[in-house]
Amino acid sequence: MRKHRDRSGLTSRLLRAARGSVAAVLSVVAVAAMLPPSTAHAADRLSLLCSADLEWCQLMKKRFEKETGVGVAMIRKSAGEALALLTAQRARPQFDVWWAGSGDSHLQAAFEGLTEAYRSPALAQLQPWAQRFAQTGRDRTVGVYQGLLGIGYNAAELRKRRLEPPKCWRDLLSPAWKGEIQIANPNASGTAYVALATLVQLMGEDEAFRYLRALNSNVSQYTATGVAPGEAASRGEASIAIEFLHDLVKQRVAGFDIATVAPCEGTGFEIGGMSLIAGAAHPALAKQFYEFALRADVQSLAEQAHAYQMPSNRDAAVPKLAPQPSSIKLIDYDAARFGDPATRKRLLQRWNTEIYAHAR
Repeated sequence: MRKHRDRSGLTSRLLRAARGSVAAVLSVVAVAAMLPPSTAHAADRLSLLCSADLEWCQLMKKRFEKETGVGVAMIRKSAGEALALLTAQRARPQFDVWWAGSGDSHLQAAFEGLTEAYRSPALAQLQPWAQRFAQTGRDRTVGVYQGLLGIGYNAAELRKRRLEPPKCWRDLLSPAWKGEIQIANPNASGTAYVALATLVQLMGEDEAFRYLRALNSNVSQYTATGVAPGEAASRGEASIAIEFLHDLVKQRVAGFDIATVAPCEGTGFEIGGMSLIAGAAHPALAKQFYEFALRADVQSLAEQAHAYQMPSNRDAAVPKLAPQPSSIKLIDYDAARFGDPATRKRLLQRWNTEIYAHAR
């Protein structure tokens, strides 16, 4: 498969700009300017920035509207794009609440003062990992779900070619996978940033970048979103996808012959975050949605949207097909370290220079 870069829309501009130029900020400012104030700041209308799959975003929007009678203006952006957008809008926020997306991005927003501190009365109902996440973010964010990082592959394609499925991170370096792997770009995707941070924590930074340089020749595309690799593998456009296991389960439920692997060396995870935007026009509505999203009955609706993450409320129903942390070798993922703005910036700059600059 021919190696190429994603060149569509806003994300392409963000990715090219991420090598250090000021164009990254200018591009998201342009998008922010496109959001009409009448949409973002209409009276008694909540403005929601959503970083889950669109189907889940729409379910949350419609359920909240039906239950409260409050209109919701919702925009879906990947976690990296959402963070860039909030950064560009710091002086004039256009959103009230940011729901879902990898927690590293939510933590960076918290550490940079883009979000408001709020301690929910429902915090005691949440899983310990969700409570620890809130403590790490100084109550400027909270955990709403947990997702496990892994590898997916097109089982039919591998059977056809009589290829042994990968079991470990190191297996992805095999020449058999040249041009056959897809993973998202960590500048735009929270999924891919978790993968980058996971490898750094597992191997040490220098060794992780040596690994990524070797992997580069096997990557056909660094996609704009974290779910795109699994979708490409499902269509037969790639053999292997690196992304969250719950997103790969969604492809399997849709009828595609996608199998999943938790790498033998160990793997990381995300804690999907939720944050109140600092300076929002409708803070009361934002808190109303915040409490709504932490409820067990609301989190139990996730499976209706084919979302297979582990919910943060202890009393919420766990989707039957959700990947189980107890069956996977998980690292003690250091969310505070990799959510630190300086660490994130340095790792992304290094990835742009050493990895993406050499992609063809």
